[in-house]
Amino acid sequence: MNMQRQHDREFVRTFFTTPTAVEGEDNSAKMLERAVQLRGIQAPDVWVPDNEDATAPSMRGEGAQNIIDVVSEHGADFPGEIHPRVVWHRESPSTRYQSFQRILEIADPENGAVEHIDGFVIPEVGDIDDWKKADEFLTIVENEHGLEEGTLAMSVIVESGEAELAMGDLRDEMGKPANNLERMFLLVDGEVDYTKDMRAMTPTGKLPPWPELRHNTSRGASANGLIAVDGPYDDIRDVEGYHERMIDNQAKGMLGIWSLTPGQVEEANKSPLPPKTGSWLLDVDGREVELDEEDGRYVYHGDDIELEETGDDQYRLRINGDERELDADELEQELLDLADYIPSMIDIVDSMEEFEAAKEAGRGAIAMEQSATLLIDGIEVSISNDRMWDEATYQAAQTPINLFQDVYENRPDQHEDLEEMYGEDIVDRAMIVG
Repeated sequence: MNMQRQHDREFVRTFFTTPTAVEGEDNSAKMLERAVQLRGIQAPDVWVPDNEDATAPSMRGEGAQNIIDVVSEHGADFPGEIHPRVVWHRESPSTRYQSFQRILEIADPENGAVEHIDGFVIPEVGDIDDWKKADEFLTIVENEHGLEEGTLAMSVIVESGEAELAMGDLRDEMGKPANNLERMFLLVDGEVDYTKDMRAMTPTGKLPPWPELRHNTSRGASANGLIAVDGPYDDIRDVEGYHERMIDNQAKGMLGIWSLTPGQVEEANKSPLPPKTGSWLLDVDGREVELDEEDGRYVYHGDDIELEETGDDQYRLRINGDERELDADELEQELLDLADYIPSMIDIVDSMEEFEAAKEAGRGAIAMEQSATLLIDGIEVSISNDRMWDEATYQAAQTPINLFQDVYENRPDQHEDLEEMYGEDIVDRAMIVG
């Protein structure tokens, strides 16, 4: 088999859907027209004119025409990729045929939109045979319109147990001469329909978190050179919850997430990037508390940790009522065990540059020091530890830098935002390191 990725992106942070036609409006395309004007940090990596769930069935014909009109006029200037979502269903041949007709219409070069369209999003897929049907339809469309095979990328939304299992079959199928599945781009979770398909229930009626699905999707993407994206986070006012979801996803290797509003797009565009400044956390009974930096010291303001000096280099430390008598060395070690550091962009770049210099000089591993002064109940405690950097540590540190480089190369409209965030010098160094 000859399996070659047909897309250049290594990462997608944001998958932003927009209704293609709004009922009861003089201009049914108004939401598409607003979305296509997004720029900079508010513009998604992937924009999805949504002619499926976000658009009423009675409006989908008009929605397809709106996609053609808006994308043909404004698509050349849109900074992200454009992947319309069409209808599909694993158990409905008539729905699949309707999808074929819509793609055929939207991708017609005479309509002027396809030159700005990067691919299509196929929802409600089933087993791997169903994925191959969608791929074959796209191949037929390409041949019908004189497009090179593989021109149109294909992304799927994993909304059923069948689709989840199909991710395990994809590696064996992709690259066979009988299909063009190399066109695959994104694997996107759709937890709402997945919950329905699994006949799952919760006491409150809320969606289960489905960490297994998100892990399996990330694994399927990694195994096949694709990109994993989490599903929508419906509570658009819960910024903290959205952040927590993204952090949990990122620990699974899923760096992209569905965005429902430009505000969510902005949050999701920034979330996987290294922070501008580093920060220290304290683990308080399994809850991470970020310390405030004040005058070069990291200050704990909570009530769950109490510290008092009882004598010369003697201290009493209380954590949620659990009290211990410690000397200075024991106190430092106790706080080191509780503390974690989130490195900034400059920390990562500095460390990678230092390791590269050491490797050039023939050294395979070096110690990197992390130190800070903590302030708890007015008492200063200096903590310090050495972390060994070897080739494996260096490779792991490359992931956020590779992400940054991918964003910088593919999103020139965000250069100003990134330089404002980090400073021009750090941006220049981050583009070279690694």
